[in-house]
Amino acid sequence: MKIFFKKSSVAVLLLLVLTSCKQNEVIELASPDASKKIVFMDGENSNDISFSVHYNNQQVIQTSILELLSEELNFSGNIMVEKVENTSENSTWNSKFSELSTIPDHYNQTKIYLKQGEAKLNIIARAYNEGVAFAYEIPEQKGIKEIGLSENIHYNFSEDYPVWSTPKREKGVLTAQGKYRKIPITKLEEGAERPLLIEVSDSIKIALAEARLVDYARMSFNRGNSSKYSITSSLDGKVSEQIHDTISGAVIAERKMEGAQVHKKLPFQSPWRVIMMGDSYGELLENNYIIQNLNPPSAIDDSWVEPGKVLRETTLTTQGGFAAIDFVASHNMQYVHFDAGWYGNEMDNASDATTVTLDPKRSKGPFDIEAICKYAKEKGVKVMLYVNRRALEGKVDEVFPVLKKWGVSGVKYGFVRVGDQDATTWMHEAVKKAAKYQLVIDIHDEYRPTGFSRTYPNLLTQEGIRGDEETVPNEHTLITMFTRMLAGAADNTVCYYNKRVDRMGSHASQLAKTVCIFSPLQFLYWYDKAPAAPIKEDGLWGDTKTIGNEPELEFFNNVPTTWDETKVLQAEIAEIGVIARRKGSDWFVGCINGTTARQVEVDFSFLESDAKYKAKVYTDDETVKTRTQVKIEEIEVSKDSKLNLDVKSNNGFTIHITKL
Repeated sequence: MKIFFKKSSVAVLLLLVLTSCKQNEVIELASPDASKKIVFMDGENSNDISFSVHYNNQQVIQTSILELLSEELNFSGNIMVEKVENTSENSTWNSKFSELSTIPDHYNQTKIYLKQGEAKLNIIARAYNEGVAFAYEIPEQKGIKEIGLSENIHYNFSEDYPVWSTPKREKGVLTAQGKYRKIPITKLEEGAERPLLIEVSDSIKIALAEARLVDYARMSFNRGNSSKYSITSSLDGKVSEQIHDTISGAVIAERKMEGAQVHKKLPFQSPWRVIMMGDSYGELLENNYIIQNLNPPSAIDDSWVEPGKVLRETTLTTQGGFAAIDFVASHNMQYVHFDAGWYGNEMDNASDATTVTLDPKRSKGPFDIEAICKYAKEKGVKVMLYVNRRALEGKVDEVFPVLKKWGVSGVKYGFVRVGDQDATTWMHEAVKKAAKYQLVIDIHDEYRPTGFSRTYPNLLTQEGIRGDEETVPNEHTLITMFTRMLAGAADNTVCYYNKRVDRMGSHASQLAKTVCIFSPLQFLYWYDKAPAAPIKEDGLWGDTKTIGNEPELEFFNNVPTTWDETKVLQAEIAEIGVIARRKGSDWFVGCINGTTARQVEVDFSFLESDAKYKAKVYTDDETVKTRTQVKIEEIEVSKDSKLNLDVKSNNGFTIHITKL
């Protein structure tokens, strides 16, 4: 039985009359453009919840199995399909905080009501032009109020495809912020992060992902054993005591592996299990809004939420604060962020973020936060504060009102707990509470997004990226662009004058990161200080340099942090990435190059017809007599123009295009 869809939001009910001697019929769900398809009940075993995934008539995921385990409900035995409901959606929604200002939301949906043995469950599936997704729903039944549950999904493949994986998840190792490597499916190790990019062929790329993770345990991947080439996803177990490495932030506590990973009251729906699909790395990235589409619309009045560029202030002094505010106000930036140490030792559980109690190892003061916030408001600048999880967990209701009273506009959570259900639930409840106090949020360390920012746009960004703090070479940034960035915004903490820039790439490629790595809160000059700020000589913050007045800083001044339109012009993972983004009538192009020197052609066909533009081109040039050696050239371009640039190893370029 094939299910066909009309463009309608009206549900169509299909009753299936089945006899005990007849197997369930296959249920197919196709995307609106018919290029993607997920097929259910296509397995040989009538006791399995089976599915397969197809792209352009090729089966990219072989018959696979969703396995649920619970002590309260027995998910085993023969499966009966009791009924199927079909709907479709074709709409758009608008965002001020994304890579697109108008986002298409076009899908076909089926809801399959199942009985597995004596247990009832429903499968909800959606097929988009961008990929497919499914979730399961456990309804009320048998008078049971709450269940414990474990979930395993066994994805089967026809070949040992290459995957781009984070490191094995083990004590003391960062995974979400770890190094990626390209390995075959059979070499995959426990705890691989999502999205997991799989190279099916030169013209087919897929990514296994997760959406709408709010009050559930996190999903991750491992090598499977259900077939010769399989991947198993499972849920994170509970960590009894959260212990972090105080330098890297890596969890060094044991995680429970046995028993139920989630406990839920009935009824409930799981997070979405997503298979993103595209012809290229670039197409996957351009279409990553599928993750947001699987989340509910905004639950708040977000008129007060302001994205923008951020300068970190580390002296934790009133003088340093005023100097940073003056710099931000004069460079079209929006936020000053004060980092750890303002409320004592951040690693001490007794630290109190309702007080200003300077850590003497970080600052000798004085640090008058209320005077700083007052001055910032006069200058049209907002203030953010860092708070370690130790000073927030169980204390949000005390901390947030105090920060609001001081005049603070945002919080960066540090050393956050991630993975198990308790950590996930607490994190998202804290974001909701922050919205009540009109505080924007940046979650640092191992947290990765699954689209919650659509529902609570005050969650502007998060880390979960191997960024500039890790001295990441361009090659790895070019992996990040087409793996981690499929999940959504990432705070890369862009460096500029610090000596690590020479090891990572070049100054022009650092400029390009503001275009290539999307983040509505974009931290710039991460290890650098405003010219009038005091010198910090305690060695805690790396090679601190004073921000200069090099001409190319105008690009940082002009570049926005959210976009109306995004186009990937060139994408070869680990090798080259060129992205063009539009804000209003201005376009910004960023190029990051890997280890191979090459000529890069920029085709300006994305510009409007019958219009002329001025393009400022910023390139690396050793003959330029500045600290940063960035050359600026101005040219006229149009839709028919092409520009060829010779880009050296580990260099890059940026272009700012304005309409004449």
